[in-house]
Amino acid sequence: MKEQPGFLDKAESVKKLLRVFYAICIGVLLFDLVYHRHVAHPWENLWGFYALFGFIACTVLVLAAKEMRKVVMRKEDYYER
Repeated sequence: MKEQPGFLDKAESVKKLLRVFYAICIGVLLFDLVYHRHVAHPWENLWGFYALFGFIACTVLVLAAKEMRKVVMRKEDYYER
């Protein structure tokens, strides 16, 4: 019996999901123009600050995880000794 491809296995489904994701990102960024925030630091008033901060934080987490992998990873035959 042949298995049907899943939703994310189809290229057009992935393209649709990415379009929705980009639309949401743009919508949230545009919402930043009209939403009044009570900020603690002056740089929080910059347009798109939280989007930029989130992107930088995510990038730092990924890079830190890549370095942690070198410390935490076991050898391939660790359990076969």
